[in-house]
Amino acid sequence: QVQLVESGGGLVQAGGSLRLSCAASGLTFSRCTMGWFRQAPGKEREFVAAITWSGGNPCYADSVKGRFTISRDNAKNMVYLQMNSLKPEDTAVYYCAAKYYSGSHCHLVVSEYVYWGQGTQVTVSS
Repeated sequence: QVQLVESGGGLVQAGGSLRLSCAASGLTFSRCTMGWFRQAPGKEREFVAAITWSGGNPCYADSVKGRFTISRDNAKNMVYLQMNSLKPEDTAVYYCAAKYYSGSHCHLVVSEYVYWGQGTQVTVSS
């Protein structure tokens, strides 16, 4: 059975950093595009970042570009999200997700992802 397990969330002050990790099992990881999404209370789940099988063309939401970095290690079936210069508006539950690879464009549509983790809470205080 496919499992995606996030870790690394927590409480940080504005301007601080966190690194989220996602461990994948039960799927052919190297053939999947991986994404990070987030959801704040009362809001829709929104795209944060995505990375294709090669890791050579990551893409980001405008709200996090320049602050967050997505990366992957296919040998370890891991994907990461390095978050720097955190802001209170980054507070949300962060989800790791996977879809089968279909092109080098930015895979930012929530409904296209078929596997999801349970999420990890990130809280940024002002």
